[in-house]
Amino acid sequence: MAVSSTAAPPTPWSKTLAEPEIHKTSFVHSFSNVIGDVRIGANVIVAPGTSIRADEGTPFYIGENTNIQDGVVIHGLEQGRVVGDDGNEYSVWIGKNASITHMALIHGPAYVGENCFIGFRSTVFNARVGAGCIVMMHALIQDVEIPPGKYVPSGAIITSQQQADRLPDVQDQDQQFAHHVVGINQALRAGYLCAADSKCIAPIRDELAKSYTSNGLTVLELERSSEVASNSLGAETIDQVRYLLEQGYKIGTEHVDQRRFRTGSWTSCQPIEARSVNEALSALESCLADHSGEYVRLFGIDPKGKRRVLETIIQRPDGLVTAGASFKAPASTGGSSYSSYNGNGNSNGAGIGSISAETVEQIRKLLAGGFKIGTEHVDERRFRTGSWASCKPIEATSTNDVVAALEECIGNHQGEYVRLIGIDPKAKRRVLESIIQRPNGPAAPSGGQKSYPSSSIANAPKATANAPASSNRLNAEVVDQLRQLLAGGYKISAEHVDQRRFRTGSWASCGQIEARAERDAIAALEAYLSEYEGEYVRLIGIDPKAKRRVLETIIQRP
Repeated sequence: MAVSSTAAPPTPWSKTLAEPEIHKTSFVHSFSNVIGDVRIGANVIVAPGTSIRADEGTPFYIGENTNIQDGVVIHGLEQGRVVGDDGNEYSVWIGKNASITHMALIHGPAYVGENCFIGFRSTVFNARVGAGCIVMMHALIQDVEIPPGKYVPSGAIITSQQQADRLPDVQDQDQQFAHHVVGINQALRAGYLCAADSKCIAPIRDELAKSYTSNGLTVLELERSSEVASNSLGAETIDQVRYLLEQGYKIGTEHVDQRRFRTGSWTSCQPIEARSVNEALSALESCLADHSGEYVRLFGIDPKGKRRVLETIIQRPDGLVTAGASFKAPASTGGSSYSSYNGNGNSNGAGIGSISAETVEQIRKLLAGGFKIGTEHVDERRFRTGSWASCKPIEATSTNDVVAALEECIGNHQGEYVRLIGIDPKAKRRVLESIIQRPNGPAAPSGGQKSYPSSSIANAPKATANAPASSNRLNAEVVDQLRQLLAGGYKISAEHVDQRRFRTGSWASCGQIEARAERDAIAALEAYLSEYEGEYVRLIGIDPKAKRRVLETIIQRP
């Protein structure tokens, strides 16, 4: 593999002529430039169009499993150093398992800790970004130290320590997204190395020529002294397994036939207790063989957070084995359950049975946050007075079991309103109330998110008997949610997105609503609905103490 790497040029401040040190398991694209004392650890991928230039500030360090994506520039001033995790001084230090994404600029003196994510076109200069931080797109971080585990939103300009100290904490879904990006790039690294190795790529080409399937691939494990091979798994899947094990995650598999795939009713394969790559691959192949003609998916489990990471379908009924991308149900199947992660928890698929995909996603978020779930029902007459009655208590802790309990409540109370409740067991208070069924109609998309034509608003029942505020654009349930958020001391904001970006979950903020009076908040929301006519708009409730969202409800659709 030809790599464009050269020694540092002689300069007034350095005549060392130092050359890059690149680990043999790393992939550096030939269209990137690596100059001077750059130390690249194991399993790193450096994408095309990248400039890593240690000709002024030096040295640079890039930790194992890190990905440096297209167009990234890494440079440093001759003056100024940071202390790396090994105790030595560097112009630029980037820790392990980091993602430096497209067109980002890391300019030394700069420190980026392990497990960090630096978003598109963001800049880090004369700064330290602590471990586990998430920096979104077009942000500037300069002359500050970002504490570990902080979230920097898109477009933020952080140039004072006071700003840095006030940043919110990273949420679980942000960490999962960062792990997902690292895993995807590990799969890409393995693929590029295989493509450059005739022994690895020749069998794949031969097999493609025969059957146009990816079954029967042979893979060389370049970073192990012993060979790891699989008869039915691709290079990307093998690399994902390795990454999960190296990160301390457990591995699981599930299968489902074509009929149940539509409802997301996956069944677990035999538990995988393996701690080595070969043992895990053997267990995976056993699951594939036992469930030939079905969907099979691989997932990782974080034993500390007790949550899933990296869900990937590795077998389909047509026999094709895929890898390297999170599952997203094809539109033709109507399936849902899981979609490619988009950072906002949105899903475009259909739901399970009579439960919408958005409601399923809300359930999943509540369970992941440790909240309890309940349901309530009320007929049309009592709805006007807010006299809700509880359905059967839900003790389940899995999404499928909770969905089954919800469907039972809906089935027992046809022709009534039914709503989903999220409960914080520690604070003993509700964090979510979301209507999921209305009288004589299908379940709402999620918690009163459905938009209604203006002709029907006059006939919509009020949420409570003494509700003084009303709205020409918002239905009664949204007004009631707004009232509850204000009464609970939560902050309120809104986000919007057009139809094209809705598929990728790229919501943009409308702005925070500072109003504390119900009428003022309604007026602010209605102004956003008018401003973003023809787009999706959603209401956000924020717990200012915990610095996390307690509600996301779509209140307008195109």
